[in-house]
Amino acid sequence: MQNISRRTALALGAAGAALSLVGLSKTALASPESAAAEVAKFAGGKAPVAGKISIELPEIAENGNTVPLAISVDAPMTDDDYVTDVLVLADGNPNPGVATFHFTPLSGKADASTRIRLATTQNIVVTAKTSKGAVYTASKLVKVTIGGCGG
Repeated sequence: MQNISRRTALALGAAGAALSLVGLSKTALASPESAAAEVAKFAGGKAPVAGKISIELPEIAENGNTVPLAISVDAPMTDDDYVTDVLVLADGNPNPGVATFHFTPLSGKADASTRIRLATTQNIVVTAKTSKGAVYTASKLVKVTIGGCGG
């Protein structure tokens, strides 16, 4: 077994710390631009139209670790016209993609609910595609407080 000097151990520790800081830069928050790019990719180049989507989120989330979200898309859900996919994005999380829901005419309604994690105060953007190629969008701002203190 080889003995390493104190100087070598400190140098290795400093190199490890520098590498971990490089890794931290990858956790930068998403931006409205990155969320818009995800919507454009999801929509296949079509411009989303505002409307037909309702989003239920608290205006103020006291705990960003578990924020209740419910979405509903006003659509007929018939064999020839139904919502196929719904994309949920958060423009202030490290990764803008939060959830994707898939529907068929057998779903009956284009409704979904879950709990999401939010890193900070941000916009939640919901985009829906239909079987006829229509794309709808809606967004809502959620203020995330730290411990309910308004921070």
